[in-house]
Amino acid sequence: MALPPTTRTRLGARHAVITPESHVRTTLPGWTGTRVIVTVSPQMGAGFVQYVAEMEAGGRAGAPPPGVERFAFVITGAVTVEDRGIGRHDLGHEGYVYAPPGAVLALVATQATHLLVIDRHAITAPAGAAPAHALARSLADVPGLPFLGDPAARLQTLIPDDLGFDFGMNVFTFDPGACLPLVESHYMEHGLLFLQGGGIYRLEDDWYPVQAGDQMWMGPFCPQWFAAVGKEPARYLYYKNGNRHPLRDVVTAPGAE
Repeated sequence: MALPPTTRTRLGARHAVITPESHVRTTLPGWTGTRVIVTVSPQMGAGFVQYVAEMEAGGRAGAPPPGVERFAFVITGAVTVEDRGIGRHDLGHEGYVYAPPGAVLALVATQATHLLVIDRHAITAPAGAAPAHALARSLADVPGLPFLGDPAARLQTLIPDDLGFDFGMNVFTFDPGACLPLVESHYMEHGLLFLQGGGIYRLEDDWYPVQAGDQMWMGPFCPQWFAAVGKEPARYLYYKNGNRHPLRDVVTAPGAE
């Protein structure tokens, strides 16, 4: 008799942990040579969509829906990006691109590639702020700065933290034994992918062992805390909304353009 299947995936009231053994692949309109694993979406209460695109060599990304901005991060492989604002860029391992609505002309895998993609409705910048602009960079070129003065916890800011951008993408690196200095609770939500190492994450009143390949959603005001465990640094890439009044920055994005 077969044993019952098991998984570390868990869904709470305001959080989720999605682990690789529970992944289910699908397709999205416009994507060719690609299978997609959607891990975070409005169906669970999130205000954005997070997915991994598994692209064959020559696979091509579909355009985001109207009014949707996109961030894509190369987990493995390489892509070529063409954009109205930045021209053509070749992105390898841990390269990334941000594109405001309507900016992406093409995103093509030049070899077998896994991308982490964030899609969300863009919210217009407030009066007087320059609008968001496209960018393409490599994580290796982004400095890691001590978080709240702790050199064992370093933060890399991938998208400029100014009013033109309505969300941020960061990479957090924790040396073994390092941790967040407080249990956070805030109106911003997170989507997260573990890139390296592992540790223990508190989400609401639950505690989870987490490791490379795991993904998460943290809803608004979900209490959250992390400590790195093991013999290597723990690194994770995460999304957060921000730079907009909370009455506008909601799941349905009233007034989104």
